[in-house]
Parts: sequence; structure tokens; C-alpha cells
Amino acid sequence: MSSKWLFANALLLEFGSLLSLLDGSASLLAALIFCLMHGAACLCLTAGMWPFLPRRYRQPLPWSGLFLFSLAFFIPVLGVLGVALAVFPALYFPRRQVSDVWKQTAIPELPFRASEPDMRSMMSAGGLHDVLRHALNPNKRLSAILATRRMSSREAIPILKLALKDPADDVRLLAYSMLDAQESGINLKIKNLLADLQAAPAEQRALLNASLAQHYWELVYLGLAQGSVLEHMLQCAREHIEKAVGERSAAEDWLLCGRIALEQQRLMAAQEAFAQAETLGMDVSQVASYRAEVAFICRRFDEVPGWLAQLNPEDRQRLPFSALARYWQCP
Repeated sequence: MSSKWLFANALLLEFGSLLSLLDGSASLLAALIFCLMHGAACLCLTAGMWPFLPRRYRQPLPWSGLFLFSLAFFIPVLGVLGVALAVFPALYFPRRQVSDVWKQTAIPELPFRASEPDMRSMMSAGGLHDVLRHALNPNKRLSAILATRRMSSREAIPILKLALKDPADDVRLLAYSMLDAQESGINLKIKNLLADLQAAPAEQRALLNASLAQHYWELVYLGLAQGSVLEHMLQCAREHIEKAVGERSAAEDWLLCGRIALEQQRLMAAQEAFAQAETLGMDVSQVASYRAEVAFICRRFDEVPGWLAQLNPEDRQRLPFSALARYWQCP
């Protein structure tokens, strides 16, 4: 049966039921005629509209059809018009499908083992540390050690010390030879300076003592001396720098004297040395970090932000001072 024929019958029957109410008779027969014609109109409307519903709305039977019939039947006249006005626009103007913003993908297979670090990422000390710890190929670990030649000694020596624990003999031997070359070079300079000091005139002794103190301090600063050797190097550096500051007045000598005293935990001597360096013309930004460290160790925490604030703005933007400035809320 054609849906158009059903819709036409529904309209005619509904119109006829409406006329039966408007003829003025209030008899039981008129009410019965209205109910029969109205029910037939609702049945035709339901039968004609049900095939056009989306598939998910047609199930389960008979409840989907009964729902349409109830909407039309229990609201005379307006029920039929309301169902038609509600359903027909939805059928002819369906909701636009919105494309999914996500894409379903299959779960990738996990590798059998972790991938090795890419040597192109070795641009920092942290990258070289990772290569030495995790790279399976000994050649890559050798390349990491060779890359330390383009780094400062302060950054390279901890990496070379880590390489001394490598299971590969070639890696250990290369790291040891590079460490030994660094230490031997400094020791050779110290030996030559000590020989020069023996025969130097009085006006040159201050400069030679300052140079000796600098080289002894370099062994300590680079971490090439440990244990009792470290204490001996610090003591040698202290003796020579004290002789140097006793023979000349140089701000850089007092700065080194303060750093050695700070390393030996002689805090009052360190504070006096840094103050003397400032008196001799050294910019406060060059000693501010050391004076902040002295204040912190002496538990004068209220002085720390003030000293950190006197660092150069460029230094406060670099590690480790950037993190310290944020922690102490320096401007």
C-alpha cells in the first residue's frame, strides 16, 4: 500500500472526524463515529510514517508503532498535525553528520628492546651521560668520550670518570688516557712553576705563587684530586695564595683565596677575602654567588636573596642561578 495513499486517508479521516464533532449532535453515536474515524486516521498515519523512520527507531516492534499511534490518538486533531510536523521535517532534513575529531588506530607493537640513543642528540653533558649508560654499541660510547674534547674540562671530567666503569676495555682505556692527560698537563705546569720559583727574583715571586695556587686549585675544581690528595692540594693552594696576597694587592688573588677558604669550610676567612676583593675594585657581581653561599652555610638566610640579586642579569638567566633566583624570589 502506497504511503501517499495512507497519508491522504489519514487527512481525510481526521477531517471527517472533526466534522462529526461540529455537526451539533451530542449523541453517543457521534462520539463513537469520531473515535472510529480518528482512530483510523491515526492508524493510517502510523502505517504510512513507520517505514520512513530510521532503522534504530523502528525497533522493537510493536512499541515503536504504538508510540506514534498513541501520540496521534490521545491528542485529537493536534496530535496528528503535531506528529506530522515533528517527524516529516526530521525525515527530509536530517541532522548533519559531524565528522569525528579523533582517529582510531591500532596499538603499535612494542620493540623487543629499547632503542639506542641517537648520536646526533649528544649536544650536552646529559646526552653523553645517557650514551655511556645505555648505548649497547661500544663504538658509540667511544664517540661519546671523544666528544668531550669539545667541552670544558669541568663538564668533561665527570663524564670521563663515568667511562672508567665501562665494561669495554677500549672505552676504559680511552677515558683513563684522557683523564691522565688532563692531570699530567696540570702537574707539569706545577712542576715547572716550582722550579721557576726557586730561582725567581722577589718581584716575580708573587705572580708565580698566584699561578701555583691557581693550578693547585684547578686540580681540586676539576675533581682530579680526591681524599687525602684533595686536602693536600687545597693546603698547597692556600699556602701559595697567602704568600701571593702578602706580596701584592690583586683582587683576583683575594677571590681565589676566598674560594679556597670556602672549600675548606673556613667561612670567616672566606668572607673577609671576598670583602677584600671588593675593596680592591672587583665588581660585586663576581663575588655575589660566593657571598650568598657563605651566608647560606652560616644560616643567615635573610642575606641570600640580596646577594643573588646582585648577580648580572645574564647570569641569573642561566643554570644554576636561574633556579636559585626563582627559589629565593630574587627580582
